[in-house]
Amino acid sequence: MTTSISLFDNLQIGGADIVLMMGPCSVESHEQVYDIAKSMRALGLHVMRGGAFKPRTSPHTFQGLGLEGLKILRQAADEFGLLVISEALGIAELPLVAEYSDIIQIGSRNMQHFPLLWAAGEQQKPVLLKRGFMSTVQEWLAAAEHIASRGNQQIILCERGIRSFDPSTRNVLDVNAIAQIKAVTHFPIIADPSHATGRADLVPAASRAALAAGADGLLVEVHPNPAAALSDGAQSLPLASLPAFVEDMRRIASAMGRGVV
Repeated sequence: MTTSISLFDNLQIGGADIVLMMGPCSVESHEQVYDIAKSMRALGLHVMRGGAFKPRTSPHTFQGLGLEGLKILRQAADEFGLLVISEALGIAELPLVAEYSDIIQIGSRNMQHFPLLWAAGEQQKPVLLKRGFMSTVQEWLAAAEHIASRGNQQIILCERGIRSFDPSTRNVLDVNAIAQIKAVTHFPIIADPSHATGRADLVPAASRAALAAGADGLLVEVHPNPAAALSDGAQSLPLASLPAFVEDMRRIASAMGRGVV
């Protein structure tokens, strides 16, 4: 049975409702984040994602705004009554992320960064742990236990796709793993269809599959103008498409006997 994690009021991850966490890959400006937050609030969503510290493959690409990005996220979230999830790149960034965010994200590349897992386990906030893109389910669950061993049981697992031989998509969404996690552990699990596909046109279909497999939420990238995004524009949904996407997810959730928040 899935253990639900309470965020505030009646909002839970792992409860009756599916939680949509949406926002930009990277925080770029006040205007960008506020536009997204306003749209989310209008659609009845509650958790905004956004990267302030970005572990990019190339050091020559945008690495995030750091503390300024966290402040922008927090200001927009407070104005529109939203929660914030953002990634802690390392132990040095963890205190800042914990201060400005409501959920601490640990990315795929850091799934086995054990000192970071231990430090996150000593925090009093929920931790979202992404699966390493080359990691087995058992390795992923062992990483979660590193967090839990330090006292923090508020762990959310995130299937974000695993690497394959096929370059037509960025990764492959392991829908089997979502169903398996629901069967073998009590941790809630969400899916990241943006990183799993790397293609905005495939995000809706991958999202439907994840919800049908039992995912308790989605972590989806959205941008007011994906063509001008400083990171991952190709996999970001246009902000204008957000109402249709949310309505689509609500239809799938309804078929599963769940709501969407």
